[in-house]
Amino acid sequence: MSDWIDAGGNAPRLCTDEDWKNSERRRRARRLKAPLTIGITVLLVTLGCHLGHAHDPSHPELKAWFDSLKSGKGPCCSDADGTAVSDVDWQSANGHYRVRLDGEWIDVPDEAVITEPNRVGRTMVWPMKGYMGTTIRCFMPGSMT
Repeated sequence: MSDWIDAGGNAPRLCTDEDWKNSERRRRARRLKAPLTIGITVLLVTLGCHLGHAHDPSHPELKAWFDSLKSGKGPCCSDADGTAVSDVDWQSANGHYRVRLDGEWIDVPDEAVITEPNRVGRTMVWPMKGYMGTTIRCFMPGSMT
């Protein structure tokens, strides 16, 4: 006799969709799924907010200029805007730059430096985060005031 047939010769009742809808197992799965969904949503919003905005939306005349910016590594604003960097978070020495992002100093590749005049005056950086860490796609030095 099979293990799933009881002593009376009866097989257990098969689980139906109605049983699943009302089961404790489903309620438990739902309770676990809600915090995960909320957590993922909060993470995505946080990452989106971290990038900040490269330009002030109250100055639409600068939009076309920001959209046209590119370095030797490619367009800067094609996917997302850059981040303004405080004067204490970037340095220049011997013609090379480095920026501090998330508490870590990152060397700016020479080909990532934007050579055209900075119309906004603020130092800007367009970081790319990947599996190998953070790299700089574009960097525009400011006036260091």
